[in-house]
Amino acid sequence: MATSFIVVCPCCEGKLTIDAELRAVVAHEAPPPRRSVADLGTALGALSAKAAEREERFKQQMQAEAQKGKLLDRKFQEGLKKAKDSPEAPRRPFDFE
Repeated sequence: MATSFIVVCPCCEGKLTIDAELRAVVAHEAPPPRRSVADLGTALGALSAKAAEREERFKQQMQAEAQKGKLLDRKFQEGLKKAKDSPEAPRRPFDFE
């Protein structure tokens, strides 16, 4: 009498060898690898599309960083102007006590 049997997973098609007496998995065989694309031309097209998308995002981030410096400079100038126009000196932390 065979004490072990093989079960095939319906999702991934992996194979499990189960021992009936021990009620445990004795061996596992990984499922065969699946291809994500039908042919190399499709895969190459997908890779080039992703590369173009990465390049576009990089350019957008570079422009955002350039604008960030100008924005911070403008905010600083506004704060400096506001500080010069204000008649009272800024309060220090120990002035609040």
